[in-house]
Amino acid sequence: MNATTAMKISSDLNCAAAMPAGRLFQAYFTEAKYECVRMLRMLGFALPFLVLPFALYLFVGLFLGKEGGNPKVVSFLFAGISAFGVMGPAMFGFGIVIAMERSEGILALKRALPMPRAAYLLGKMLMAMLFAAIVMTTMTIAATFSHAPLTAWQYLNISVVNVLGSVPFCAIGMLIGVFTSAKSAPAIVNLLYVPMFLFGELWYELPKSIEWLAQASPAFHLKRLALSAAGAPGSGGALVHIAVLGGLTLVCSLISVRRLARVG
Repeated sequence: MNATTAMKISSDLNCAAAMPAGRLFQAYFTEAKYECVRMLRMLGFALPFLVLPFALYLFVGLFLGKEGGNPKVVSFLFAGISAFGVMGPAMFGFGIVIAMERSEGILALKRALPMPRAAYLLGKMLMAMLFAAIVMTTMTIAATFSHAPLTAWQYLNISVVNVLGSVPFCAIGMLIGVFTSAKSAPAIVNLLYVPMFLFGELWYELPKSIEWLAQASPAFHLKRLALSAAGAPGSGGALVHIAVLGGLTLVCSLISVRRLARVG
């Protein structure tokens, strides 16, 4: 970090500290509100991520219910598909959007505005968490028709885990967005997103010989936390999964913020 960048960051922090708490909160709230409204209005972004997990689980859950499927399998799929549902808005909402806004100069414009620097990233993170909350609400509604053996408290626990669990995928998306162009970002996000849920044991268990692939996927750790929140047997080691996701979030965030500070 050079001296000019350090002076700018110090100036921003001093301005933020001098701003009244009410105005500071309003700045963060306004940025987050309009980021959420903007992404919800983009039907090409919102509809696939909000409708697909609900429709997929409703179809699979009802099919298993009609065929007398194992209730434990229904719960397993609920945890997996809900984890799949919260990954997409986080990775695509950060990765592709940041890359586009960097290329179009929107990020440079926002940095020139008298607003807290962190509001830009915090707004996007809250947008991803809002999408995750909507996904979990619709998934819970779908689960009521599939006879999943989960209590209201377990649904709430899984929802909280998945909403908070969207943050590591925000960090991954941010890392992609700050290093790629608008043209290459969609391909790079997909190259990571698809293997993550395919090899993360979200819908099925991998053979023992390649089980290490699952443990290398952040989606695997999120699903295990969701199963642990539901009290599923054999899903222990929650601290390990939290440590993996927390460490991944920290590393990706530090690298991304440093890149934004130096290059923009």
